Amino acid sequence: MMGVGPRLPSVSPLLVDTATGVVSSARQHPSPNYNQRPAGMSIDLVVIHNITLPPGCYGGAWIDDLFCNRLTPHHHPYFQTLMGLEVSAHLLIRRDGELVQYVPCQYRAWHAGRSHYRGRDNCNDFSIGIELEGCDHDPYEGVQYQQLVALLRGLFNAYPTLSADRLTGHSDIAPGRKSDPGPAFNWRLLRRWLAEP
Repeated sequence: MMGVGPRLPSVSPLLVDTATGVVSSARQHPSPNYNQRPAGMSIDLVVIHNITLPPGCYGGAWIDDLFCNRLTPHHHPYFQTLMGLEVSAHLLIRRDGELVQYVPCQYRAWHAGRSHYRGRDNCNDFSIGIELEGCDHDPYEGVQYQQLVALLRGLFNAYPTLSADRLTGHSDIAPGRKSDPGPAFNWRLLRRWLAEP
């Protein structure tokens, strides 16, 4: 796991357009896998995930293809297990820090599945899902934490119902079913950097 390390380099919050739900600096790669949030539902949770395709392999366009229903089974045997799956996330932070947006924040991305948080079911209804390109036991890159802090600060500015105490992992809302972002994710570092001015 990445050590607590030095102070966060100067990171400005990313700009989030609350009218469109678009993060200004993100590469837009629209997914069809989303729908409307329930009427009157506030966005008051951020769920951190991880993803690699194929498992343990970094880079390539496979994550984009999965979230856009374009994954084909002949490219890798593992992809056969994903056929017919319709999933998405709002955002992905790749190993090099690139930020990709699949679903505008005001819409309901399909990232959490069966889930429960503080007495509420169906976390997709009220959450933003952020994927990190990574595996449970591989240390995440420093640039990913930096980009995540910038993104979270932008989301907190855009949505007053979000804050550092409204962050959770996929494993926490779907225990026993999901394990991400895994023990390699340094929650202590993230929370320390979020608390810095």
